[in-house]
Amino acid sequence: MGSIGLPELLVVLAVVLLVFGVGRIARVGGELGKGVSAFREGLREGQEAPSEKDSTEKKDDTPAA
Repeated sequence: MGSIGLPELLVVLAVVLLVFGVGRIARVGGELGKGVSAFREGLREGQEAPSEKDSTEKKDDTPAA
């Protein structure tokens, strides 16, 4: 069995366009793009959180008098 080539991909794309229509595919593409950007933003926030947490923990470790 071989891999999927360009002609097969074009046939699949044509069938998808016939079934769903251009408008729905554009909407799904837009939503997918928004989801990817939200995912990337979440990753960036997750990487920033530990450094902020470390700095606040150091301030909170001082003993109270």
